[in-house]
Amino acid sequence: MNNILNQIGIENYIFLSVILFCIGIFGVLYRRNAIIVFMSIEIMLNAVNLLFVAFSTYHQDAQGQVFVFFSMAVAAAEVAVGLAILVSIFKNSGSISIDALKNLKG
Repeated sequence: MNNILNQIGIENYIFLSVILFCIGIFGVLYRRNAIIVFMSIEIMLNAVNLLFVAFSTYHQDAQGQVFVFFSMAVAAAEVAVGLAILVSIFKNSGSISIDALKNLKG
């Protein structure tokens, strides 16, 4: 087992990931700004990525780290497309509030 996991322990990585994921859930559920919702989703993805890397190191297998690499690439593309959509919505409606986006149905 790696020296860093002996010093810190995998429980602390799990605890940190749970805290980050809960912060992300709180941001998605209780905030009305679309940019903050995107940031909260990214925090949740980073919490999961942290767990992948921690367990990959714990089991001494690089598959989790490779999965994190691809996950970060997909997340970057998701942010680029999401922000482009938000800029387009802001140009048309003048707001990026989630409540204002409900009026775009038809």
